[in-house]
Amino acid sequence: MPASQPRHRRRGFSHRCLPTPQTAMTPQPAGPPDGGWGWVVAAAAFAVNGLSYGLLRSLGLAFPDLAEHFDRSAQDTAWISALALAVQQAASPVGSALSTRWGSRPVVMVGGVLASLGFVFSAFARSLLHLYLGLGLLAGSGWALVFAPALGTLSRYFSRRRVLAVGLALTGNGASSLLLAPALQLLLDTFGWRGALLLLGAITLHLTPCGALLLPLALPGDPPAPPRSPLAALGLGLFTRRAFSIFALGTALVGGGYFVPYVHLAPHALDRGLGGYGAALVVAVAAVGDAGARLVCGWLADQGWVPLPRLLAVFGALTGLGLWVVGLVPVVGGEESWGGPLLAAAVAYGLSAGSYAPLVFGVLPGLVGIGGVVQATGLVMMLMSLGGLLGPPLSGFLRDETGDFTTSFLVSGSLILSGSFIYIGLPKALPSCGPASPPATPPPERGELLPAPQAVLLSPGGPRSTLDTTC
Repeated sequence: MPASQPRHRRRGFSHRCLPTPQTAMTPQPAGPPDGGWGWVVAAAAFAVNGLSYGLLRSLGLAFPDLAEHFDRSAQDTAWISALALAVQQAASPVGSALSTRWGSRPVVMVGGVLASLGFVFSAFARSLLHLYLGLGLLAGSGWALVFAPALGTLSRYFSRRRVLAVGLALTGNGASSLLLAPALQLLLDTFGWRGALLLLGAITLHLTPCGALLLPLALPGDPPAPPRSPLAALGLGLFTRRAFSIFALGTALVGGGYFVPYVHLAPHALDRGLGGYGAALVVAVAAVGDAGARLVCGWLADQGWVPLPRLLAVFGALTGLGLWVVGLVPVVGGEESWGGPLLAAAVAYGLSAGSYAPLVFGVLPGLVGIGGVVQATGLVMMLMSLGGLLGPPLSGFLRDETGDFTTSFLVSGSLILSGSFIYIGLPKALPSCGPASPPATPPPERGELLPAPQAVLLSPGGPRSTLDTTC
């Protein structure tokens, strides 16, 4: 009997001294905390989104001044935002891989410094090439390091209220546009485009303290150690999953038109006869509708009344139709007019686009599991970069050829509608043809939209069950 005690102590001692790498650093909770520090992370992601996409959406107000100063066309200046979007999104898997290896905090902080330097460098530009390098390459690289790690970290902190939290973070886009659009126009009128870019560089530096708030969180679905090979760190194996491949194809098509209003909504308003502040108002009201819809749609999606893939397809289609309406709005009276029809169309577009945005990232944990959500976020951003690179220059080319942005917005809306049609192939995107009990839901770290063994539910009519049908 005494001899068995040392063996028991040795086994216990061995278990305590050889934990996995992640549990040695951070104790693993039973699941996402669904609150607590997660709301601080949501606030940080809100600011990150506002200082990246929100700032990029308002930057189109400076393009007429840049085109006039360098004597270039709308297509040439559109490449500034197109390059920034493409670099930001194409390099997002790199940001995800670095955050998987080193953590999100240092990666986001370094990205904030790079984005700020890009604006400062561009303030001293002597040609459009300098703007391509400063805003397109340098600032775009900084943004690539901040968005995917921040949003992926936020998704790990929430389960039941995940889409609402993501929607709250993504309202930073609309809130920033609401504030920065008129502020940027005032800066352009007061200091010129060089002074405006210099001040925007100082504002962008606030991304660095936002990164410091992203505390790491270990969850049961995490791998025992960070991936060592570059391919594994990038998460390219996710493309072997059919549902994620369908989602990736649809998102790439949507990206071809989704970012055109970020660049050309303000110039389109100017072409329709509005003045500078009238165009800024159009951008602002679209941003308000966008921000409000992200919160409402996030709350709606978390209720479980309608499957997320179905909501994704519906609101994606409405976004494409909204762009058609924006493009077909007639010319307004003059610079003194507020452009009521264009304002109404911009609100309709903002509501639909804002409803679509949180669903894109909210559906990812169900497709890939919570352990792969950071990598999946980076891959989604990379796929959207294909459209972000081609969409705005194509829109500028069509404007130069036709004399206005009508054709540009019609083509952009058609691309978004095509991508929304692809989403129909996702699980639960369409209802089936007969009533059935909902299947068992896998644990969140696995992905609730992935195939699961059939099981009998004790309460199929519970408050969070989704009524669906099957043959």
